Amino acid sequence: MKTSESALREIFKPAVIVGALGYFVDVYDLILFSIVRRTSLQNLGFSGDQLLTQGIHLLNLQMLGMLAGGIAFGILGDRLGRVVLLFSSILLYSVANIANGFVHSVESYALWRLVAGFGLAGELGGGITLVSEVLSKEMRGYGTMIVASVGVFGAVIGGLVAGLVQWRTAYFIGGGLGLLLLVLRMSVAESGMFKQTRTTPAKIVRGNFLALFQNWKRFMKYLRCILIGLPTWFVIGILVTFSPEISNALKIQGEISVAHAIAFTYLGITFGGFASGFFSQQLRSRKKVVFAFILFTLIAMVAYFLAAGQSAATFYLIILLLGFGVGYWTVFVAVAAEQFGTNIRATVATTVPNFIRGSVVPLTLAFNFLKSKIGIVPAAAIVGVLCILIALWALRGLDETHGKELDYIEPI
Repeated sequence: MKTSESALREIFKPAVIVGALGYFVDVYDLILFSIVRRTSLQNLGFSGDQLLTQGIHLLNLQMLGMLAGGIAFGILGDRLGRVVLLFSSILLYSVANIANGFVHSVESYALWRLVAGFGLAGELGGGITLVSEVLSKEMRGYGTMIVASVGVFGAVIGGLVAGLVQWRTAYFIGGGLGLLLLVLRMSVAESGMFKQTRTTPAKIVRGNFLALFQNWKRFMKYLRCILIGLPTWFVIGILVTFSPEISNALKIQGEISVAHAIAFTYLGITFGGFASGFFSQQLRSRKKVVFAFILFTLIAMVAYFLAAGQSAATFYLIILLLGFGVGYWTVFVAVAAEQFGTNIRATVATTVPNFIRGSVVPLTLAFNFLKSKIGIVPAAAIVGVLCILIALWALRGLDETHGKELDYIEPI
């Protein structure tokens, strides 16, 4: 049995601390576009409904970049190492976000959101994979909890920074923080489990993304890992990103700011991430906690759509609760990492969250299509309920992974 001191020493390993700070910068940069969407597009000469249509276009490009980057960085992480993955990812998205601060046309803005999305794709999955492999099976849930709690607070800071400085400066700050983090990354050692796959005499296939689709059982497990996260980016990508437009339709008393909505959401996610990680350790179950948080998200969504005529303060409180509900985000990424062997673990852990982020593309397309037919509020409600039902179906078919031994090779 570990003493409290030895347990704390294990939990606060450099991989966990730097992983948490890395995710902090990742979330700051990832969510920054949603915060400065309206201001930046207005500065580039857009107005009215163009702020919504151009915003969806740029958001979709960012998410498509993350989809491609998730695959590329996942394969890189399983073939060359988790640390190489993290270095490459943060360097690319830091440079791209600095470039975002210099754009003067929507075309260049679109290009650099695509590149930034590609670079951002590797941070969370790579960090969770490394933390899962360097901590013991008894402690890794706490490591994930710390990464989640510290990391998502980056969006809160992003909202505050965007409210204090010009939007271009906000991008410069994000890129600069990423470059500073590269220096800290030098203290992080490679995963011992990954090293073993490189030194074992037997030939091991590493980072084979297509292997996830060559076996029906493996494919269904992978698909379910992706689908349990659908509610998270429905909430962030639609209910929060387009909260000014939805709140107008709901006749909320007072103006709703995207920057404030993002800050409240991620404040909720910070507490939700801590709570989901803590309870998954206490209950010794990832599945029970994810199930409970999905149901909480559904309840908060119902409150969101029934908030017509309420005050802005009440609407922000509901957004905070939505954030708490989807705070199971990093637990779900840990679930995905724990479902597969060391030789494709980084590929899975890096692609799963980015497929979910990429799901914003079909979700916003469905939302936009339904909006023109039945109105903005019913459209969002229908898409949201479908996301919840699909996530619950996916969760039902996954194995419990709390305490699972991870030092094994996936047969390919």
